[in-house]
Amino acid sequence: MPEDEQMTIDERYKYLRMCQTRYRMLDRVGRSRLLNEMEDITGLDRKTLIRHMRRRKIERRKRGRQRGRAYGAKLDDALRIIAESLDYICAERLTPNLVSIAQHLAAHRELELSAELMDQLSRVSVSTVRRRLKTFAALGDWRLPRRKAPRPPNPALRNVPMKRLPWDEQVPGHFETDLVHHCGATAGGNYVHTLLMTDVATGWCEPTAVLGRSQLVMEDGFRRILRRLPFPVLQVHPDNGSEFFNHHLVRFWKEAAGNVQLSRSRPFHKNDNRFVEQKNSSLIRAYLGYERLDSVAQTRALNDLCDKLWLYYFVFAKRTVTSSSPSYASKTSPSASTRMGQPSFAVAMAQLRLRLSGCSVLTSSPLTSRTRCSGSTTRRTPDGFARRSTARWSAFSVCPGRRRSEPKTFSRLSLYQHLIRKERRPR
Repeated sequence: MPEDEQMTIDERYKYLRMCQTRYRMLDRVGRSRLLNEMEDITGLDRKTLIRHMRRRKIERRKRGRQRGRAYGAKLDDALRIIAESLDYICAERLTPNLVSIAQHLAAHRELELSAELMDQLSRVSVSTVRRRLKTFAALGDWRLPRRKAPRPPNPALRNVPMKRLPWDEQVPGHFETDLVHHCGATAGGNYVHTLLMTDVATGWCEPTAVLGRSQLVMEDGFRRILRRLPFPVLQVHPDNGSEFFNHHLVRFWKEAAGNVQLSRSRPFHKNDNRFVEQKNSSLIRAYLGYERLDSVAQTRALNDLCDKLWLYYFVFAKRTVTSSSPSYASKTSPSASTRMGQPSFAVAMAQLRLRLSGCSVLTSSPLTSRTRCSGSTTRRTPDGFARRSTARWSAFSVCPGRRRSEPKTFSRLSLYQHLIRKERRPR
C-alpha cells in the first residue's frame, strides 16, 4: 500500500474489529486467507493479527511507559525564532517551511544551524510543532494573535431609547448634540473639542469649546450653554459616546437641568443627528478647519471665537426660507410651512435682542439686525435638510431710532470681520 494511503491507528483498529466476527466464523483455511488479506491491508505482522483476533475486545491500550522527548532545547529555540520571523503563523503553515526559513535565517546570522538540527526540522511533525507553540504561548515567550474581546456595553445606555428626532418638530427645546474633534492627524493625548447643540424646531445652535472629554469639562460646557439659551431644554439627543452617557452626566441632566429627556441615535447612523452634523461642517469646520488644538490658551481663544460666531450667526445672519418654485411650497406640509416661517425663532430672537442691547422689541419685526442673502435660494426638504446656494451676503442695521444704512456686499468671512470691526468701533 502506498505511504500516502496508509491507515491511521484508529482506522486500523476499526478494521480489525470488523474482521474479528468473520475470523471466528471461518475454518482454518478461511482464517489463513483472512489473515493474509489483513496483513496486506494493515501492514501488521501475522502473529500480531492472530493475537488481536484472539482478544475478547479489540481496543487501543494505554501505553504503560511513555517515550522520552525526541527533540531537545535546540529545536525549541529554532522554532521560537522561525515562528517570530513568520509572524506566528499556525503549525500547519509553519511546518512545511521550517527547513527553508531556517537556511535563510542562518545565511543572515539570525540562527545557528547544524546538521542535527536540520534533520530534526525536516522530520518534526505538525502535531509536535503545534504542542511546542502552545507551550511557548503558555510560558509567555510570545502570544498567538487573538481577536480582542468585545468591550462591555455601557450601562448608562440601557434606559436611553434610540430614535430619530422628527424633522417637523414645532416646540423649541429638542437639541441634537455632538462633539467636533480638533485633534489634527492623530487622536492621541488631550485636545480641544467643540460641543455643539442644535435645536430641531428653530435651528438655534450653541457652540462652546472644552479641553478633553472628562465629566467636569463636559458639565461645564453644558452649563455654559444652558445659561445662554433663551428657551428651556426639553430633550438632548447625542450619539452613543461615553462622554455623553455616563452616570455623572445622566445625574446632571436629571438634577441640574430639570429632568431633561434623554435619547440617542442608532449606532453607525449619522443621519439620525442630521441637523447637528450639518452645522458641524458649516459652523465649525468652515472656520476652524482640521488643525490640532490642545492647549488652555487655544481653548479660551476658541470660546471667544464661538461667542463672536454666536452673535454673528443669530443677530446678523438669520436664514430665511424662500422658494422660486411654487410647486415646492405645495409639496411641503402645513406643519413644515409653519416651521419655515419660524415664529418660535422670532420669539427667541426677540429675547436675544433684549439680552444684548436692552432695547424694547419692535412691533413690526423682532430682529435688531438681519442679513440678507443676495442671489441665494434656500429650501428645506421634508427630511429637514437645508438646500442653499449662497452668492453674497448683505448687512443691514435696523436698530430703532437710527437711520437705515445702505447695503454693503461682503463674502462670508469678510462679513464676519466687518461685524467685529463694527462692534469695536466707538459709538
